[in-house]
Amino acid sequence: MNRYDWVILDFDGTLADSAPWFKGVVNTLAERFSFSKVDEDEYERLRGEDSLTILRAVGVPIWKIPRISRYVHRLVAKQADQILLFDGVDALLRNLSERGVTIAMVSSNTKANVKRILGDENSARFTYFGCGASVFGKATKFRRALRALKADPARTIAIGDEERDISAAREAGIAAGSVSWGYATPSILKAGAPDHFFETIGEIAELVAPAEANEVGEGEE
Repeated sequence: MNRYDWVILDFDGTLADSAPWFKGVVNTLAERFSFSKVDEDEYERLRGEDSLTILRAVGVPIWKIPRISRYVHRLVAKQADQILLFDGVDALLRNLSERGVTIAMVSSNTKANVKRILGDENSARFTYFGCGASVFGKATKFRRALRALKADPARTIAIGDEERDISAAREAGIAAGSVSWGYATPSILKAGAPDHFFETIGEIAELVAPAEANEVGEGEE
C-alpha cells in the first residue's frame, strides 16, 4: 500500500534546477524594478531566510511582486532551454506513475513554461497543473488541486524547496515534504518541521510509494 496516493510537486528548485539561471538575471531584475542588487555572498545568506525576510532585505514591496513575476515568466519562456531538470526527475515521475500515485503540479511559474521544460513525456504523467500561484498563494492552489483530484488530504503530500511550501501545506491540511537541493537551505527547511525531508530525489518515490509494498500488492490475488 502506498504511503501517499496523491503528490503535489513544486517546480522551480524541486524538479527544475532554476537557481543558476535566476542568479544570472537577478541583478538585471534589480535594475529594472528598482530593488537592491545581490552579490554572491548575499545570495547565499538570503537562502537561509524566509520569503518575507528576503523581500524586505532587497527592498521589494509585496505590491510589486506580480509585475516582477510576469516579467520573469516572459524571460523563462524565451530562455527555457537554459533551465534543466535535476538528475533523477525522469525516473521519479516514472516510478510514481507506475506505482499508482496521482501526480499534480502547483507552481508560481506558468503552465506553458513548466510543460516546456518538463517535456512531453514527463508532462503527460501529471493529472493536474495549478500554475501561476502567487508567492503567498500556494495554500489556495493546494486546496483547488485537492478538490479537482477528489484527493484525501490525509493521503496527500506537497513537496517543495522553500519554507513557504511547508506553511502552505500545513494551511491546506496536507503533509509537507521538503527537498535539500533547492533554493532554501536545509537548516531553514528543517526549522519549519516538514513531515518529511528528502536528501535525494530517489528518496521521494521510496517514501511515497515503496517498491516493496507495490510488488507485494501486485503478487496478491
